[in-house]
Amino acid sequence: MKNSLKLLSLGWVLVLTVLACTKVADLPFYDRGKAVTLSTSFTTVVSTQADSNRNVVSFSWTNPRHGTDSANYKFVLSIDSAGRSFAREVTKTVMGARSTTLTGRELNNILLNYGFAVGRPHTLEVKVTSSYGNNNEKLESNVVRVTVTPFDDPAVLTTQNATLSPTLAVSNNPGNTFSWTRSFPGYTGNITYTLQYDSAGKNFATPRDFPVGANLLNVTLTNFEMNETALNDGVVGGTTGRIEYRVRAVTAQGAVSFSNAVSVTINTYVPILRFYMPGGYQSATGNGNNWDPGTAPELIRDIRPEAMNKLYYIYLYLPANAEFKVTQGRSWDINYGGTNSNLAQNGANFTVSTAGVYRVSIDRANMKYDIREGRMGFVGGATGANWNPGASFPDYAMGHPEKNLFVGLTNLNSAGGWKLIDNNGWNSGDITASNARSYGANGGSGSTMQVNGPNMPDVSATGRYRVIWDGRDVNNIKYEISPATEMRVVGDGITGVSAWNPGASPQMTYVGSGVWTISIALEANKDIKFLAGNGWGAFDYEDASGGSQSVGTPRRIRWEGGNNFKTPTTARTYTITLNENLQTVTIN
Repeated sequence: MKNSLKLLSLGWVLVLTVLACTKVADLPFYDRGKAVTLSTSFTTVVSTQADSNRNVVSFSWTNPRHGTDSANYKFVLSIDSAGRSFAREVTKTVMGARSTTLTGRELNNILLNYGFAVGRPHTLEVKVTSSYGNNNEKLESNVVRVTVTPFDDPAVLTTQNATLSPTLAVSNNPGNTFSWTRSFPGYTGNITYTLQYDSAGKNFATPRDFPVGANLLNVTLTNFEMNETALNDGVVGGTTGRIEYRVRAVTAQGAVSFSNAVSVTINTYVPILRFYMPGGYQSATGNGNNWDPGTAPELIRDIRPEAMNKLYYIYLYLPANAEFKVTQGRSWDINYGGTNSNLAQNGANFTVSTAGVYRVSIDRANMKYDIREGRMGFVGGATGANWNPGASFPDYAMGHPEKNLFVGLTNLNSAGGWKLIDNNGWNSGDITASNARSYGANGGSGSTMQVNGPNMPDVSATGRYRVIWDGRDVNNIKYEISPATEMRVVGDGITGVSAWNPGASPQMTYVGSGVWTISIALEANKDIKFLAGNGWGAFDYEDASGGSQSVGTPRRIRWEGGNNFKTPTTARTYTITLNENLQTVTIN
Protein backbone atom coordinates (compact mmCIF):
# COMPACT_ATOMS: atom_id res chain seq x y z
CA MET A 1 0.00 0.00 0.00
CA LYS A 2 2.84 2.37 0.87
CA ASN A 3 4.47 1.63 -2.47
CA SER A 4 1.23 2.37 -4.32
CA LEU A 5 0.90 5.75 -2.64
CA LYS A 6 4.49 6.57 -3.50
CA LEU A 7 3.92 5.69 -7.14
CA LEU A 8 0.70 7.69 -7.25
CA SER A 9 2.44 10.73 -5.73
CA LEU A 10 5.32 10.42 -8.15
CA GLY A 11 2.87 10.33 -11.07
CA TRP A 12 1.19 13.55 -10.01
CA VAL A 13 4.54 15.24 -9.67
CA LEU A 14 5.43 14.22 -13.21
CA VAL A 15 2.08 15.46 -14.57
CA LEU A 16 2.37 18.77 -12.79
CA THR A 17 5.95 19.15 -13.92
CA VAL A 18 4.99 18.56 -17.55
CA LEU A 19 2.08 20.96 -17.32
CA ALA A 20 4.25 23.60 -15.71
CA CYS A 21 6.92 23.26 -18.36
CA THR A 22 4.35 23.45 -21.14
CA LYS A 23 2.81 26.62 -19.70
CA VAL A 24 6.19 28.38 -19.33
CA ALA A 25 7.20 27.47 -22.88
CA ASP A 26 4.04 29.08 -24.32
CA LEU A 27 4.56 32.47 -22.63
CA PRO A 28 6.05 35.39 -24.68
CA PHE A 29 9.30 37.08 -23.69
CA TYR A 30 8.98 39.93 -21.20
CA ASP A 31 12.68 40.81 -20.93
CA ARG A 32 13.99 44.35 -21.71
CA GLY A 33 15.62 42.94 -24.77
CA LYS A 34 19.18 43.61 -25.78
CA ALA A 35 21.01 46.04 -28.07
CA VAL A 36 21.14 44.85 -31.63
CA THR A 37 24.27 44.29 -33.65
CA LEU A 38 24.30 46.40 -36.80
CA SER A 39 26.01 45.40 -40.02
CA THR A 40 26.21 46.94 -43.48
CA SER A 41 26.36 45.44 -46.94
CA PHE A 42 29.18 47.79 -47.96
CA THR A 43 31.72 49.86 -46.07
CA THR A 44 32.59 51.85 -49.19
CA VAL A 45 30.00 53.22 -51.61
CA VAL A 46 30.89 54.97 -54.88
CA SER A 47 27.66 55.52 -56.77
CA THR A 48 26.81 57.50 -59.89
CA GLN A 49 23.81 59.40 -61.21
CA ALA A 50 22.65 56.15 -62.81
CA ASP A 51 22.29 54.74 -59.27
CA SER A 52 19.87 57.49 -58.21
CA ASN A 53 16.86 55.21 -57.81
CA ARG A 54 18.75 51.98 -57.11
CA ASN A 55 19.47 50.64 -53.63
CA VAL A 56 23.21 51.07 -53.16
CA VAL A 57 23.66 50.05 -49.52
CA SER A 58 21.67 47.98 -47.02
CA PHE A 59 21.78 47.82 -43.25
CA SER A 60 20.63 44.85 -41.15
CA TRP A 61 20.63 44.06 -37.45
CA THR A 62 20.00 41.25 -35.02
CA ASN A 63 16.80 40.54 -33.07
CA PRO A 64 16.49 42.76 -29.97
CA ARG A 65 14.04 40.24 -28.47
CA HIS A 66 11.82 42.89 -26.89
CA GLY A 67 8.85 41.54 -24.91
CA THR A 68 6.27 42.23 -27.61
CA ASP A 69 5.29 40.99 -31.03
CA SER A 70 8.13 41.63 -33.47
CA ALA A 71 5.76 43.64 -35.68
CA ASN A 72 5.80 46.28 -32.93
CA TYR A 73 9.57 46.55 -32.80
CA LYS A 74 10.69 50.08 -33.69
CA PHE A 75 14.09 50.72 -35.22
CA VAL A 76 15.56 54.16 -35.89
CA LEU A 77 18.53 54.21 -38.24
CA SER A 78 20.73 57.25 -37.45
CA ILE A 79 23.35 58.62 -39.85
CA ASP A 80 25.84 61.45 -39.31
CA SER A 81 29.25 62.59 -40.40
CA ALA A 82 32.01 60.77 -38.55
CA GLY A 83 33.21 62.33 -35.32
CA ARG A 84 30.11 64.39 -34.51
CA SER A 85 28.51 61.92 -32.07
CA PHE A 86 25.30 62.09 -34.10
CA ALA A 87 24.77 65.78 -33.25
CA ARG A 88 23.32 66.39 -36.76
CA GLU A 89 21.89 62.99 -37.41
CA VAL A 90 19.57 62.07 -40.26
CA THR A 91 17.14 59.32 -39.29
CA LYS A 92 15.01 56.68 -40.95
CA THR A 93 12.36 54.76 -38.99
CA VAL A 94 11.65 51.10 -39.65
CA MET A 95 8.81 49.14 -37.98
CA GLY A 96 9.05 45.37 -37.55
CA ALA A 97 11.64 44.63 -40.22
CA ARG A 98 15.28 44.13 -39.27
CA SER A 99 16.84 45.72 -42.34
CA THR A 100 16.56 48.76 -44.60
CA THR A 101 18.18 50.16 -47.71
CA LEU A 102 19.14 53.57 -49.12
CA THR A 103 19.05 54.57 -52.76
CA GLY A 104 21.90 56.41 -54.38
CA ARG A 105 19.96 59.69 -54.33
CA GLU A 106 18.89 59.32 -50.67
CA LEU A 107 22.49 58.81 -49.66
CA ASN A 108 23.67 61.58 -51.94
CA ASN A 109 21.24 64.13 -50.49
CA ILE A 110 22.35 63.30 -46.96
CA LEU A 111 25.91 64.14 -47.95
CA LEU A 112 24.89 67.31 -49.82
CA ASN A 113 22.92 68.61 -46.84
CA TYR A 114 26.09 68.22 -44.80
CA GLY A 115 27.92 70.37 -47.35
CA PHE A 116 30.20 67.65 -48.68
CA ALA A 117 31.87 68.21 -52.03
CA VAL A 118 30.92 66.11 -55.03
CA GLY A 119 33.45 63.48 -56.08
CA ARG A 120 35.32 63.31 -52.76
CA PRO A 121 34.96 60.45 -50.24
CA HIS A 122 33.44 61.22 -46.84
CA THR A 123 32.96 58.93 -43.86
CA LEU A 124 29.54 58.46 -42.26
CA GLU A 125 28.72 56.81 -38.96
CA VAL A 126 25.56 54.69 -38.65
CA LYS A 127 23.76 53.21 -35.67
CA VAL A 128 20.36 51.69 -34.89
CA THR A 129 18.23 52.44 -31.84
CA SER A 130 15.68 49.71 -31.06
CA SER A 131 12.63 50.16 -28.83
CA TYR A 132 8.99 49.31 -28.35
CA GLY A 133 6.61 51.08 -30.70
CA ASN A 134 5.91 53.66 -27.97
CA ASN A 135 9.67 54.43 -27.72
CA ASN A 136 10.08 52.70 -24.37
CA GLU A 137 13.20 50.67 -23.59
CA LYS A 138 15.49 52.31 -26.15
CA LEU A 139 18.70 50.42 -26.84
CA GLU A 140 21.54 51.57 -29.12
CA SER A 141 23.51 49.31 -31.40
CA ASN A 142 27.16 49.38 -32.26
CA VAL A 143 28.33 52.08 -34.72
CA VAL A 144 29.45 51.13 -38.23
CA ARG A 145 31.30 53.36 -40.63
CA VAL A 146 30.60 53.73 -44.33
CA THR A 147 32.78 55.76 -46.69
CA VAL A 148 30.64 57.39 -49.38
CA THR A 149 31.51 59.52 -52.40
CA PRO A 150 28.68 61.89 -53.42
CA PHE A 151 28.00 62.07 -57.13
CA ASP A 152 27.13 64.96 -59.40
CA ASP A 153 23.39 65.22 -60.10
CA PRO A 154 23.34 68.13 -62.54
CA ALA A 155 20.63 70.21 -64.17
CA VAL A 156 19.71 69.57 -67.79
CA LEU A 157 20.00 72.82 -69.75
CA THR A 158 18.12 73.76 -72.93
CA THR A 159 18.17 76.91 -75.07
CA GLN A 160 15.23 78.54 -76.81
CA ASN A 161 17.32 79.42 -79.88
CA ALA A 162 20.35 77.77 -81.43
CA THR A 163 20.94 80.79 -83.67
CA LEU A 164 20.34 84.45 -82.87
CA SER A 165 20.69 87.63 -84.92
CA PRO A 166 20.17 90.54 -82.50
CA THR A 167 20.23 94.14 -83.68
CA LEU A 168 20.84 97.46 -81.98
CA ALA A 169 17.26 98.59 -82.64
CA VAL A 170 15.80 95.72 -80.58
CA SER A 171 18.65 95.49 -78.08
CA ASN A 172 16.31 95.83 -75.08
CA ASN A 173 13.89 93.15 -76.29
CA PRO A 174 14.05 89.55 -75.01
CA GLY A 175 16.66 87.64 -77.00
CA ASN A 176 16.97 84.10 -75.69
CA THR A 177 15.60 82.03 -72.82
CA PHE A 178 17.66 79.33 -71.10
CA SER A 179 15.76 76.73 -69.07
CA TRP A 180 16.98 73.87 -66.90
CA THR A 181 15.81 71.14 -64.56
CA ARG A 182 16.57 71.33 -60.86
CA SER A 183 20.02 70.20 -59.80
CA PHE A 184 20.30 67.56 -57.06
CA PRO A 185 16.64 66.41 -57.13
CA GLY A 186 15.47 65.65 -53.62
CA TYR A 187 17.90 68.05 -51.97
CA THR A 188 15.82 70.26 -49.66
CA GLY A 189 17.95 73.40 -49.33
CA ASN A 190 18.31 76.45 -51.57
CA ILE A 191 20.29 76.11 -54.77
CA THR A 192 21.84 79.20 -56.34
CA TYR A 193 22.16 79.12 -60.12
CA THR A 194 24.56 81.02 -62.36
CA LEU A 195 24.54 80.96 -66.15
CA GLN A 196 28.12 80.67 -67.40
CA TYR A 197 29.39 81.20 -70.92
CA ASP A 198 32.61 80.85 -72.89
CA SER A 199 33.76 80.56 -76.47
CA ALA A 200 32.87 77.25 -78.08
CA GLY A 201 35.54 74.59 -77.79
CA LYS A 202 37.34 76.14 -74.80
CA ASN A 203 35.67 73.73 -72.35
CA PHE A 204 34.85 76.66 -70.06
CA ALA A 205 38.50 77.30 -69.27
CA THR A 206 37.75 80.95 -68.44
CA PRO A 207 33.96 81.20 -68.03
CA ARG A 208 32.10 84.44 -67.41
CA ASP A 209 29.14 84.54 -65.05
CA PHE A 210 25.60 85.80 -65.46
CA PRO A 211 23.96 85.58 -61.99
CA VAL A 212 20.45 84.11 -61.90
CA GLY A 213 19.48 83.58 -58.26
CA ALA A 214 18.19 80.97 -55.84
CA ASN A 215 15.87 78.18 -57.02
CA LEU A 216 15.10 79.81 -60.39
CA LEU A 217 14.97 77.41 -63.32
CA ASN A 218 15.15 79.80 -66.28
CA VAL A 219 16.55 83.14 -67.31
CA THR A 220 15.85 85.35 -70.31
CA LEU A 221 18.66 87.48 -71.71
CA THR A 222 17.91 90.53 -73.83
CA ASN A 223 19.35 90.88 -77.32
CA PHE A 224 21.86 93.29 -75.83
CA GLU A 225 22.93 90.77 -73.17
CA MET A 226 23.23 87.95 -75.70
CA ASN A 227 25.28 90.20 -77.94
CA GLU A 228 27.49 91.10 -74.96
CA THR A 229 28.19 87.43 -74.20
CA ALA A 230 29.59 87.05 -77.71
CA LEU A 231 31.54 90.31 -77.64
CA ASN A 232 33.00 89.50 -74.21
CA ASP A 233 34.42 86.28 -75.64
CA GLY A 234 36.12 87.82 -78.61
CA VAL A 235 33.45 87.81 -81.33
CA VAL A 236 33.92 91.12 -83.17
CA GLY A 237 30.81 93.23 -83.64
CA GLY A 238 29.26 92.58 -87.05
CA THR A 239 30.62 89.02 -87.29
CA THR A 240 29.33 85.57 -86.30
CA GLY A 241 30.56 83.36 -83.48
CA ARG A 242 29.43 80.40 -81.41
CA ILE A 243 29.15 80.69 -77.63
CA GLU A 244 28.62 77.83 -75.20
CA TYR A 245 26.50 78.14 -72.05
CA ARG A 246 26.11 76.00 -68.95
CA VAL A 247 24.49 76.34 -65.52
CA ARG A 248 26.53 76.31 -62.34
CA ALA A 249 24.50 75.17 -59.31
CA VAL A 250 25.66 75.65 -55.72
CA THR A 251 23.80 74.23 -52.74
CA ALA A 252 23.38 76.23 -49.54
CA GLN A 253 26.18 74.13 -48.04
CA GLY A 254 28.54 74.68 -50.97
CA ALA A 255 28.29 71.58 -53.17
CA VAL A 256 28.81 72.53 -56.83
CA SER A 257 27.37 71.02 -60.00
CA PHE A 258 27.56 71.96 -63.68
CA SER A 259 24.89 71.22 -66.28
CA ASN A 260 25.42 70.09 -69.83
CA ALA A 261 26.57 72.73 -72.29
CA VAL A 262 24.42 74.22 -75.06
CA SER A 263 25.68 76.46 -77.84
CA VAL A 264 24.17 79.48 -79.60
CA THR A 265 25.49 80.91 -82.85
CA ILE A 266 25.23 84.70 -82.59
CA ASN A 267 25.33 87.14 -85.48
CA THR A 268 26.61 90.10 -83.50
CA TYR A 269 26.04 93.82 -83.98
CA VAL A 270 28.21 96.81 -83.11
CA PRO A 271 27.56 97.23 -79.40
CA ILE A 272 25.98 100.04 -77.48
CA LEU A 273 28.65 102.43 -76.32
CA ARG A 274 28.66 103.34 -72.65
CA PHE A 275 29.96 106.59 -71.20
CA TYR A 276 31.00 107.52 -67.68
CA MET A 277 31.75 110.77 -65.88
CA PRO A 278 34.93 110.70 -63.76
CA GLY A 279 36.05 113.88 -62.01
CA GLY A 280 37.20 115.61 -58.86
CA TYR A 281 33.63 115.69 -57.53
CA GLN A 282 33.22 111.93 -57.06
CA SER A 283 34.36 111.34 -53.48
CA ALA A 284 32.57 114.37 -52.07
CA THR A 285 29.25 113.39 -53.65
CA GLY A 286 29.31 109.64 -53.07
CA ASN A 287 29.98 108.78 -56.71
CA GLY A 288 33.13 106.71 -56.33
CA ASN A 289 36.76 107.71 -56.18
CA ASN A 290 37.99 110.98 -57.65
CA TRP A 291 39.00 110.80 -61.30
CA ASP A 292 38.30 107.08 -61.42
CA PRO A 293 36.35 105.87 -64.47
CA GLY A 294 35.96 102.48 -62.81
CA THR A 295 33.68 103.91 -60.11
CA ALA A 296 32.27 106.91 -61.96
CA PRO A 297 28.50 107.21 -62.63
CA GLU A 298 27.24 106.07 -66.01
CA LEU A 299 25.45 108.45 -68.36
CA ILE A 300 21.95 107.58 -69.57
CA ARG A 301 21.90 106.73 -73.25
CA ASP A 302 19.07 107.97 -75.44
CA ILE A 303 17.71 104.76 -76.98
CA ARG A 304 15.68 106.36 -79.76
CA PRO A 305 16.93 104.76 -82.99
CA GLU A 306 18.15 108.08 -84.37
CA ALA A 307 19.98 108.87 -81.11
CA MET A 308 21.45 105.44 -80.34
CA ASN A 309 25.19 105.60 -79.59
CA LYS A 310 25.05 109.36 -80.16
CA LEU A 311 23.27 111.16 -77.32
CA TYR A 312 24.04 110.65 -73.61
CA TYR A 313 23.09 112.59 -70.48
CA ILE A 314 22.95 112.53 -66.70
CA TYR A 315 21.22 114.49 -63.92
CA LEU A 316 23.37 114.94 -60.80
CA TYR A 317 24.55 117.31 -58.10
CA LEU A 318 27.95 118.95 -58.57
CA PRO A 319 29.80 121.07 -55.99
CA ALA A 320 31.21 124.50 -56.83
CA ASN A 321 34.21 124.49 -59.17
CA ALA A 322 33.82 120.79 -59.92
CA GLU A 323 35.92 119.50 -62.81
CA PHE A 324 35.17 116.36 -64.77
CA LYS A 325 35.42 114.58 -68.12
CA VAL A 326 33.55 111.85 -69.98
CA THR A 327 35.10 108.49 -70.88
CA GLN A 328 33.98 105.83 -73.34
CA GLY A 329 34.10 102.72 -71.19
CA ARG A 330 35.67 102.51 -67.79
CA SER A 331 39.16 103.60 -68.76
CA TRP A 332 40.93 106.72 -69.95
CA ASP A 333 41.69 105.22 -73.38
CA ILE A 334 38.94 107.26 -75.03
CA ASN A 335 37.97 110.40 -73.14
CA TYR A 336 36.26 113.66 -73.97
CA GLY A 337 36.41 117.22 -72.68
CA GLY A 338 35.81 120.50 -74.41
CA THR A 339 35.18 124.22 -74.40
CA ASN A 340 32.44 126.53 -75.69
CA SER A 341 29.99 123.63 -76.27
CA ASN A 342 32.46 121.84 -78.57
CA LEU A 343 33.28 118.28 -77.59
CA ALA A 344 36.86 117.15 -78.14
CA GLN A 345 38.66 113.89 -77.58
CA ASN A 346 41.33 114.45 -74.92
CA GLY A 347 39.93 117.96 -74.55
CA ALA A 348 40.01 120.29 -71.55
CA ASN A 349 38.21 119.39 -68.35
CA PHE A 350 34.57 120.42 -68.07
CA THR A 351 33.82 122.64 -65.07
CA VAL A 352 30.94 124.32 -63.23
CA SER A 353 31.44 127.41 -61.10
CA THR A 354 28.50 127.10 -58.69
CA ALA A 355 27.10 124.18 -56.74
CA GLY A 356 23.80 122.72 -57.91
CA VAL A 357 21.95 120.02 -59.80
CA TYR A 358 23.06 119.82 -63.44
CA ARG A 359 22.10 118.07 -66.62
CA VAL A 360 25.27 117.11 -68.50
CA SER A 361 24.77 115.99 -72.11
CA ILE A 362 27.10 114.95 -74.92
CA ASP A 363 26.34 114.58 -78.61
CA ARG A 364 28.93 112.30 -80.21
CA ALA A 365 27.51 112.64 -83.69
CA ASN A 366 27.99 116.40 -83.83
CA MET A 367 30.75 116.56 -81.18
CA LYS A 368 28.82 118.94 -78.94
CA TYR A 369 28.16 119.08 -75.22
CA ASP A 370 25.69 120.93 -73.01
CA ILE A 371 25.77 121.65 -69.27
CA ARG A 372 22.69 123.27 -67.75
CA GLU A 373 20.47 123.21 -64.69
CA GLY A 374 19.16 119.73 -64.00
CA ARG A 375 15.45 119.69 -63.26
CA MET A 376 12.19 117.92 -63.93
CA GLY A 377 8.65 119.23 -63.84
CA PHE A 378 5.00 118.42 -64.57
CA VAL A 379 3.42 119.63 -67.80
CA GLY A 380 0.13 118.91 -69.57
CA GLY A 381 -3.58 119.61 -69.60
CA ALA A 382 -4.03 117.55 -66.42
CA THR A 383 -1.50 119.71 -64.52
CA GLY A 384 -1.44 123.24 -63.19
CA ALA A 385 1.18 124.17 -65.79
CA ASN A 386 -1.12 123.13 -68.64
CA TRP A 387 0.82 122.49 -71.88
CA ASN A 388 3.23 125.34 -71.17
CA PRO A 389 6.69 124.06 -70.16
CA GLY A 390 7.63 127.58 -69.11
CA ALA A 391 5.03 127.35 -66.33
CA SER A 392 6.40 124.04 -65.03
CA PHE A 393 9.20 125.72 -63.11
CA PRO A 394 9.31 126.39 -60.23
CA ASP A 395 5.66 125.87 -59.23
CA TYR A 396 5.33 122.37 -60.67
CA ALA A 397 8.94 121.21 -60.32
CA MET A 398 10.01 117.91 -58.80
CA GLY A 399 12.70 117.44 -56.18
CA HIS A 400 16.09 115.87 -56.94
CA PRO A 401 17.08 113.65 -53.99
CA GLU A 402 19.94 111.89 -55.76
CA LYS A 403 21.59 111.14 -59.11
CA ASN A 404 19.08 110.45 -61.91
CA LEU A 405 16.13 110.55 -59.51
CA PHE A 406 13.29 113.06 -59.19
CA VAL A 407 10.32 112.96 -56.79
CA GLY A 408 7.37 115.32 -56.77
CA LEU A 409 3.82 115.76 -55.51
CA THR A 410 1.25 117.53 -57.65
CA ASN A 411 -2.48 117.69 -58.38
CA LEU A 412 -3.55 115.82 -61.51
CA ASN A 413 -6.91 115.92 -63.26
CA SER A 414 -8.41 112.69 -64.53
CA ALA A 415 -8.36 114.01 -68.11
CA GLY A 416 -6.21 116.32 -70.20
CA GLY A 417 -2.98 114.37 -70.46
CA TRP A 418 0.36 114.96 -68.77
CA LYS A 419 4.11 114.38 -69.15
CA LEU A 420 7.37 115.15 -67.39
CA ILE A 421 9.84 117.62 -68.87
CA ASP A 422 13.35 118.85 -68.02
CA ASN A 423 13.26 122.28 -69.68
CA ASN A 424 11.04 125.34 -70.03
CA GLY A 425 10.47 124.75 -73.74
CA TRP A 426 9.50 121.83 -75.98
CA ASN A 427 11.99 119.77 -77.93
CA SER A 428 12.40 121.18 -81.42
CA GLY A 429 12.54 117.71 -82.95
CA ASP A 430 16.26 117.37 -83.56
CA ILE A 431 18.80 115.19 -81.76
CA THR A 432 21.13 117.60 -80.00
CA ALA A 433 22.76 117.83 -76.59
CA SER A 434 21.05 121.11 -75.72
CA ASN A 435 17.49 120.21 -76.64
CA ALA A 436 14.73 119.66 -74.09
CA ARG A 437 13.60 116.19 -73.15
CA SER A 438 10.03 115.37 -72.28
CA TYR A 439 9.06 111.94 -70.99
CA GLY A 440 5.96 109.86 -71.57
CA ALA A 441 4.88 106.23 -71.38
CA ASN A 442 2.22 103.90 -72.73
CA GLY A 443 1.84 101.99 -69.47
CA GLY A 444 0.99 102.72 -65.87
CA SER A 445 3.12 102.95 -62.76
CA GLY A 446 6.43 101.11 -63.12
CA SER A 447 6.52 101.43 -66.92
CA THR A 448 9.53 102.40 -68.99
CA MET A 449 9.47 106.00 -70.23
CA GLN A 450 10.30 107.22 -73.70
CA VAL A 451 12.04 110.47 -74.55
CA ASN A 452 9.46 112.69 -76.30
CA GLY A 453 7.10 109.72 -76.03
CA PRO A 454 3.31 109.57 -75.71
CA ASN A 455 1.40 111.20 -72.86
CA MET A 456 1.27 109.35 -69.57
CA PRO A 457 -2.00 107.47 -68.98
CA ASP A 458 -4.60 109.67 -67.26
CA VAL A 459 -5.15 109.03 -63.57
CA SER A 460 -8.41 107.37 -62.55
CA ALA A 461 -9.50 110.19 -60.25
CA THR A 462 -8.58 113.83 -59.81
CA GLY A 463 -6.37 114.40 -56.80
CA ARG A 464 -2.86 114.80 -55.43
CA TYR A 465 -0.31 112.23 -56.65
CA ARG A 466 3.25 111.25 -55.91
CA VAL A 467 5.34 110.76 -59.07
CA ILE A 468 8.87 109.37 -59.22
CA TRP A 469 11.13 109.80 -62.26
CA ASP A 470 13.63 106.98 -61.79
CA GLY A 471 16.74 106.76 -63.94
CA ARG A 472 18.96 105.03 -61.41
CA ASP A 473 19.01 102.01 -63.71
CA VAL A 474 20.36 103.62 -66.86
CA ASN A 475 19.10 100.63 -68.85
CA ASN A 476 15.48 101.24 -67.86
CA ILE A 477 14.21 104.77 -67.21
CA LYS A 478 10.82 104.33 -65.55
CA TYR A 479 8.23 106.21 -63.55
CA GLU A 480 6.03 105.39 -60.57
CA ILE A 481 2.84 107.07 -59.49
CA SER A 482 0.65 106.65 -56.41
CA PRO A 483 -1.99 108.71 -54.57
CA ALA A 484 -0.61 111.26 -52.10
CA THR A 485 -3.76 112.10 -50.15
CA GLU A 486 -2.28 111.55 -46.71
CA MET A 487 0.84 110.82 -44.70
CA ARG A 488 0.78 109.25 -41.26
CA VAL A 489 3.36 108.78 -38.51
CA VAL A 490 3.18 105.18 -37.25
CA GLY A 491 5.23 103.23 -34.74
CA ASP A 492 5.65 102.51 -31.04
CA GLY A 493 7.24 105.87 -30.24
CA ILE A 494 4.14 108.11 -30.33
CA THR A 495 2.78 109.10 -26.92
CA GLY A 496 -0.82 108.02 -26.40
CA VAL A 497 -1.14 106.25 -29.75
CA SER A 498 -1.52 102.50 -30.27
CA ALA A 499 1.75 100.97 -31.40
CA TRP A 500 1.97 100.20 -35.13
CA ASN A 501 -1.72 100.87 -35.76
CA PRO A 502 -1.98 102.78 -39.07
CA GLY A 503 -5.68 103.55 -38.71
CA ALA A 504 -5.18 105.14 -35.29
CA SER A 505 -1.95 106.95 -36.16
CA PRO A 506 -1.88 110.75 -36.54
CA GLN A 507 -1.95 112.38 -39.98
CA MET A 508 0.53 115.00 -41.11
CA THR A 509 -0.47 118.23 -42.82
CA TYR A 510 0.58 118.86 -46.41
CA VAL A 511 1.96 122.39 -46.88
CA GLY A 512 3.02 122.15 -50.54
CA SER A 513 6.21 121.49 -52.54
CA GLY A 514 6.38 117.94 -51.25
CA VAL A 515 6.46 118.98 -47.58
CA TRP A 516 4.42 117.42 -44.73
CA THR A 517 4.50 118.56 -41.09
CA ILE A 518 3.10 117.65 -37.66
CA SER A 519 3.70 118.50 -34.00
CA ILE A 520 3.56 115.39 -31.88
CA ALA A 521 4.72 113.95 -28.55
CA LEU A 522 7.36 111.25 -28.99
CA GLU A 523 8.71 108.63 -26.60
CA ALA A 524 12.48 108.37 -26.27
CA ASN A 525 14.50 105.75 -28.15
CA LYS A 526 11.54 104.17 -29.93
CA ASP A 527 10.66 103.52 -33.59
CA ILE A 528 8.55 105.38 -36.14
CA LYS A 529 8.07 105.43 -39.91
CA PHE A 530 5.89 107.31 -42.40
CA LEU A 531 2.95 105.68 -44.17
CA ALA A 532 0.99 107.25 -47.05
CA GLY A 533 -2.29 105.58 -46.07
CA ASN A 534 -4.34 104.17 -43.23
CA GLY A 535 -3.32 100.54 -43.74
CA TRP A 536 -0.20 98.49 -44.31
CA GLY A 537 0.72 98.09 -47.95
CA ALA A 538 0.56 101.82 -48.65
CA PHE A 539 3.65 103.69 -49.86
CA ASP A 540 6.01 104.24 -46.92
CA TYR A 541 9.30 105.86 -45.96
CA GLU A 542 12.06 104.30 -43.85
CA ASP A 543 15.39 105.48 -42.52
CA ALA A 544 18.42 105.96 -44.78
CA SER A 545 20.46 107.93 -42.23
CA GLY A 546 22.05 104.93 -40.56
CA GLY A 547 20.02 105.18 -37.37
CA SER A 548 20.54 108.87 -36.60
CA GLN A 549 18.65 110.29 -33.61
CA SER A 550 19.65 113.86 -34.38
CA VAL A 551 17.36 116.78 -33.60
CA GLY A 552 17.28 119.70 -36.02
CA THR A 553 19.39 117.95 -38.65
CA PRO A 554 17.76 116.47 -41.79
CA ARG A 555 17.90 112.68 -41.98
CA ARG A 556 17.87 110.88 -45.31
CA ILE A 557 14.81 108.75 -46.14
CA ARG A 558 14.14 105.83 -48.50
CA TRP A 559 11.14 103.98 -49.84
CA GLU A 560 12.74 100.75 -51.08
CA GLY A 561 12.69 99.17 -47.63
CA GLY A 562 14.93 99.75 -44.64
CA ASN A 563 15.06 100.24 -40.90
CA ASN A 564 12.60 102.32 -38.92
CA PHE A 565 13.51 105.83 -37.77
CA LYS A 566 14.69 106.11 -34.16
CA THR A 567 13.02 108.76 -32.04
CA PRO A 568 15.25 111.25 -30.17
CA THR A 569 16.86 110.32 -26.88
CA THR A 570 14.57 112.64 -24.90
CA ALA A 571 10.79 112.26 -24.70
CA ARG A 572 8.91 115.50 -25.47
CA THR A 573 6.80 117.22 -28.12
CA TYR A 574 8.55 117.65 -31.48
CA THR A 575 7.74 119.14 -34.86
CA ILE A 576 8.40 116.65 -37.66
CA THR A 577 8.93 117.88 -41.22
CA LEU A 578 8.95 115.29 -44.04
CA ASN A 579 10.27 116.75 -47.30
CA GLU A 580 9.60 114.34 -50.16
CA ASN A 581 11.23 116.58 -52.75
CA LEU A 582 14.52 116.63 -50.82
CA GLN A 583 13.95 113.09 -49.45
CA THR A 584 14.67 114.13 -45.86
CA VAL A 585 12.92 114.16 -42.49
CA THR A 586 13.76 116.66 -39.77
CA ILE A 587 12.69 116.40 -36.13
CA ASN A 588 12.82 119.69 -34.18
